[in-house]
Amino acid sequence: MPIKEAHIRFYEELNDFLPEDQRKRDLVLQFYNAPSVKDAIESFGIPHTEVDLILINSRPVSFDARVKTGDQVSVYPKFESFDITRVSKLKGRPLRKVKFVLDVHLGKLARYLRLCGFDTLYDNRYEDHTIVAISSAENRIILTRDIGILKYSEVKHGYWLRSDQPQKQLEEVIKRFDLKNQVKLFQRCMECNGKIQRVNKDKIRDKLLSGTQQYYNEFFQCSQCGKIYWKGSHYHNMVEFIRKILNTKF
Repeated sequence: MPIKEAHIRFYEELNDFLPEDQRKRDLVLQFYNAPSVKDAIESFGIPHTEVDLILINSRPVSFDARVKTGDQVSVYPKFESFDITRVSKLKGRPLRKVKFVLDVHLGKLARYLRLCGFDTLYDNRYEDHTIVAISSAENRIILTRDIGILKYSEVKHGYWLRSDQPQKQLEEVIKRFDLKNQVKLFQRCMECNGKIQRVNKDKIRDKLLSGTQQYYNEFFQCSQCGKIYWKGSHYHNMVEFIRKILNTKF
């Protein structure tokens, strides 16, 4: 059976997944039968969750469209500045309520996202199939440094973090999902993701150090794990940390 050929091109940040010599140019796609365009895209190491629009010969198609000899395939990343819902035929449209589940390498990022008020599940015992199942069942966006997990067919929402630095990762997530205006500091527990609620000082007095009792009167407690928070120096340091990342005031 003769080898068939089509051409495929990846645009903008999708090129992050490609070797230097394959970026921003037409690439030859060789095949025997008629592969789905999803399989064709992932054969180049690009997870389908990073894709928002696919054109074959200038016409929008879904992931299960078949690539034929001579086709010109154009693949575009997620669009943040405008809505392409009427054009794109892909599933997995943006979620109204942003929730995350993170892989085992992103513990510090999980804390930062919770600090910013985002519902974020993380457990260093999670295996890939567990993360995929949680994402599917709860409509959570998978954040990962492992490209492979985003290639599971069940995954509809996910993002591969380019940076391995937690602070840069937080910047990436805020920018990628346009979350700057949704940040609400100290709404969730950084330890367990539970919601933080104001608590009367008298109810927790026996759990406070004498200095904390003397100088602070406003306290908050996690409704899930019971951790206590107050606006000490650590609070102001964290506010300043997030302020610098987002370049905004709180």
